[in-house]
Amino acid sequence: MKALDWVVLLGTLGFIVSYGVWKTRGSRDIEAYLKGDNSMKWWSIGLSVMATQASAITFLSTPGQAYEDGMRFVQFYFGLPIAMVIISITVIPIFYRLNVFTAYEFLESRFDLKTRSLAALLFLVQRGLAAGITIYAPAIILSTMLGWSLNVTILIIGVLVVIYTVSGGTRAVSVTQKQQMAVMMGGMLVAGYMVVQYLPERVSFGDAVAVAGKMGKMNVVDFSFDWDDRYNFWSGITGGLFLALSYFGTDQSQVARYIGGKSVAESRLGLIFNGLLKIPMQFLILFIGVMVFVFYQFNQPPVFFNEAAKARVYATPYADNLRALETQYAGVFAEKQEAVQGLVTALRTEDEGAIATAQQQVDALTANARSVRDEAKQVIKQATPKAELKDTDYVFISFVMKYLPTGLVGLLLAVIFSAAMSSSASELNALASTTVVDIYKRSVRQEGSGRHYVMASKLFTVGWGAIAITFAMFASLLDNLIEAVNIIGSIFYGTILGIFLVAFYFRYIRGNAVFVAAVLAELVVLYCYYFSDIAFLWFNVIGCVCVILFGFILQALFGKPGEQEGTA
Repeated sequence: MKALDWVVLLGTLGFIVSYGVWKTRGSRDIEAYLKGDNSMKWWSIGLSVMATQASAITFLSTPGQAYEDGMRFVQFYFGLPIAMVIISITVIPIFYRLNVFTAYEFLESRFDLKTRSLAALLFLVQRGLAAGITIYAPAIILSTMLGWSLNVTILIIGVLVVIYTVSGGTRAVSVTQKQQMAVMMGGMLVAGYMVVQYLPERVSFGDAVAVAGKMGKMNVVDFSFDWDDRYNFWSGITGGLFLALSYFGTDQSQVARYIGGKSVAESRLGLIFNGLLKIPMQFLILFIGVMVFVFYQFNQPPVFFNEAAKARVYATPYADNLRALETQYAGVFAEKQEAVQGLVTALRTEDEGAIATAQQQVDALTANARSVRDEAKQVIKQATPKAELKDTDYVFISFVMKYLPTGLVGLLLAVIFSAAMSSSASELNALASTTVVDIYKRSVRQEGSGRHYVMASKLFTVGWGAIAITFAMFASLLDNLIEAVNIIGSIFYGTILGIFLVAFYFRYIRGNAVFVAAVLAELVVLYCYYFSDIAFLWFNVIGCVCVILFGFILQALFGKPGEQEGTA
């Protein structure tokens, strides 16, 4: 990186952190530290909700996902707008009426303490693991860019995030997310514009979209039904709906964003704002990934996008093997480049016969290139057995570092670090809030002062930060980070959502029944994960339905329907 890139990166991050610390000075009581004094307006809530969900993984992994698999990942979000409406109508008024600090407080008033604690613990496990991945994602960049040890880089980033989060609590997280979202979306728009500008002069934007379509990357909507297919319309509109209901309605990292609003109306508007903008935002990021794919049809891509991993191979006896495969890969690319240009010409003439012939040739050469890439990965594995062979998370950052001009590199890195700071801070703050309010304050020490609980929140933030950092050091074992986060969420979210749906809509079912039902449902989901090929989005539906179904059955065995343990 050049000096200007460092100035842009450090200046942007320094301003955001300084602004957050200055704006949240004086937060000393538990109400201010965990709820921000209920001062958020609707547009701040909407941006904060989006920024919390848009982690560094979104900007690192999503373009790589599109490069590898096309646009179909956008279907994952099809159920989200519906979820925002449902939560706005049903969940928000209850949380405001009970004046809760966390979502799980409601469960004790409706059921009992053990059900509240179970839901809180399920959240803590899944969000604690996910927090590790959000720290790991930006660590990939710095370690690759600066040649640092990955674990050392993870430790540095994790410590910085913990310091940032401890300083001001929920309000510090929220007030900085407006600036972070501006940096994130501004940077991605610039990146999208630049990648289109870097296409050959003879290739128009329309040509690029057409080529992407013929090469299977513009697969936005797929109406075919397949239990094993992770991304299609039906898994998105059902599994995605259940996941969004659970994430935004029961995950404290999101609930904390809108229960700090000035009123029910402000919180509702904030969630609707998120529902309207989230799909276009994800579409844009995926489309940028597709344009990077098209760019690499006319410009030589590396045989393996993780340059640091390749560099380690060059220092081993397998160096000549890798270089030979790189030469072979370059030869296949030269042929494919001509074939793709032939496809562009055929598309312009609208000659279906020529299009079919050119597409067949491109597909054959693409398969050859993939075969060479697979061989290169095996050589890398032989040379460095611990190497991560999945390189899609490096696709976008590789393009940024190699092709974008000085200054824009720093801006795009600021995008990724802003996202990392935003999402990681939200997660650690939510983990600490839930631990203090639902576990420590409720079951360990009930009579502490406000200052005591603020200090406890800060100490638990440090503790969860340490856990997240530890898990981040093992995140390289995962294939694709954006999928890993959603898989972890899907394993737990369905069960949590089922508990809340029973609480809201099925007054017949009481605490003992829903507690056992939730335990059984989680076991069913874990069985599906380990012993079936069911796509992970369906875990959200399975877990939720099992809680409700088992709850009805167990309630019939446990007691009379008229008895109630809660008052909500």
